[in-house]
Amino acid sequence: MVSKKSKKWLLPAVLLLSASSHAELKIAVINAEQAILQSEEGKAKIEAIQAAVEADELKIQSLSDRIKALQEQLAKDAEVISAGEQQKIQKEIEDLNIDAQFELQKYQKKGNELQQDLMREMTPKLQAVLTDLIEVEGYDVVMPRAGLLYTNAKHNITRKVTEKLNEKQ
Repeated sequence: MVSKKSKKWLLPAVLLLSASSHAELKIAVINAEQAILQSEEGKAKIEAIQAAVEADELKIQSLSDRIKALQEQLAKDAEVISAGEQQKIQKEIEDLNIDAQFELQKYQKKGNELQQDLMREMTPKLQAVLTDLIEVEGYDVVMPRAGLLYTNAKHNITRKVTEKLNEKQ
């Protein structure tokens, strides 16, 4: 039985083998995410995402700074403060750590959602550009770059796609 992973590479391999007996196949590879993120619109949207999460970053940094200050205070004053006061500071550090973890998870989730929204929004534009490029250039096969061990740079159309995305903006 052929595994799912093998099936993924079976079609391109069959196409390549059958092509050698006929005419040359025109093959291209693309890093779709890179094409989107390097386009002018993609860069602008990444800046907007960074601005949207900046307040969360500052909040996390503030919590981290407070934790560090309390830890330093505890280390410095350990010999002169009571055990009760030490426990109180330890509890405050624990509470701040919990808050920081929560804020970090919230920040990461928000960032991931915004990046997914960006990719979802830009994918139809990428598909349109890619379809036009396939038609104009006459590509027989366009494959994602991510799963390939090696490709000759002449087959990589990521830059062309990015340029076309910029033209369509």
